[in-house]
Amino acid sequence: MAHGTTTVKCGVRYEGPGEKKHFFDGSGEDASERVVATAETRGDDSTREKFRAMLREGRLDERELELDLAESHGTPMVEIMTTSGMEDMQSSLQDAFSKMFSQKKKKRKLKVPEAFKGLVKEEMERLVDMDRVMKEALKRTEDSGIIFLDEIDKIVSRSGGGHGPEVSREGVQRDLLPIVEGSTVTTKHGMVKTDHILFIASGAFHTSKPSDLIPELQGRFPIRVELHSLGQDEFVRILTEPENALIKQYVALMATEGVTLIFEPEAIVEMAKIAVEVNQNIEEIGARRLHTVLERVLDELSFDASERGESQFVVSADFVRHQLDAIAKDQDLSRFIL
Repeated sequence: MAHGTTTVKCGVRYEGPGEKKHFFDGSGEDASERVVATAETRGDDSTREKFRAMLREGRLDERELELDLAESHGTPMVEIMTTSGMEDMQSSLQDAFSKMFSQKKKKRKLKVPEAFKGLVKEEMERLVDMDRVMKEALKRTEDSGIIFLDEIDKIVSRSGGGHGPEVSREGVQRDLLPIVEGSTVTTKHGMVKTDHILFIASGAFHTSKPSDLIPELQGRFPIRVELHSLGQDEFVRILTEPENALIKQYVALMATEGVTLIFEPEAIVEMAKIAVEVNQNIEEIGARRLHTVLERVLDELSFDASERGESQFVVSADFVRHQLDAIAKDQDLSRFIL
C-alpha cells in the first residue's frame, strides 16, 4: 500500500530529527574530542585540555584539519512502480544495494567549524537507534496518521454504468474499502493497522455525485463538506499572499532580464475579476485559471523583455483590460486561450 508506506516515511522524518536532537549534546562532546585528537597529536592530557579550551573559545577556527568523513551521496534509489504486494521486493533490493554501496570515507581538509559540524552529524547518526525510531514512527502512523485521497470522483461509476471502465472503477473502490474500514497493511517498514488513521477524501464531482460511490464506502465518510467556488477576493489573496505566489514568480522572472516589474493593486484585482468571469462563462477550473490569465497579460513582455530599453514596467488595470478584454468577451477565444 503506497499510502501506508508514505505515511510511515513521514513518521520517520518526524521522529528522526527528534531522536538526533536528544543525542545532540553527547554527539557534540564526541565531535569535540575527535577535533582535539586530530589537532593535537602528542597525546598529553594537559595539552589536550588547553586545546579543548581553545576550541570552546573559537581560537582554533582558522586551523585546517584533515579528516575522514563519510561521503554525502547515498545509495542508488530503487523504485518499483507496480501493484501492492511487491513492496517487499523493493525493500529487499534497496537493502541489497545499500550493502553493495556501503558508505565510503573520504579524506577532506576543512576548517575547524566545518569539520565540527560534519563530525557532530556523524556522531548523531551513530548514536541514533533506528529500530526505536522506526517503532515510534509506526506507532505515530497508527495513532495520528492522516491519509488524503484526492480526486476520489475519478473512481466513481457513472449512473447506469455496469460494464467496461465502470466495473474497473468500482473494483478500485472495493480495494480501498478494507483499508478505510480498518485492516493491517504490509509496508516496507512493517505492519500498519489503519483502524485509527484519519482518511479524508475530496473530489470535484462534475460528472458524478458522492452518492454514486458504493454504499459501503459512503458509510466510511460520514462527514461531508461542500465547498463553494473561489471568488475574486480569494483570487487576489492567491496572487499575492503565498511565499511562491504567481505575482512574485513573474517579478523574479522579469528581474533576470533586468526589468523591474510592478503590479498596481488595481491590476491584480482586475486579473482576479476576469479569471472569475471566465470560470463562470466557460468552465470552472478554480485557481488554475490564474496561470493562463497572467501568462496572457505578460506574454508580449516575456517575449521581448531582454530587448526593451526600459528598466521598469508597470502593470496597470488599463493594461490588463487591454490585453484580456477582447479574449474574455469572445467565448470561443476564451475556451482555447484562457
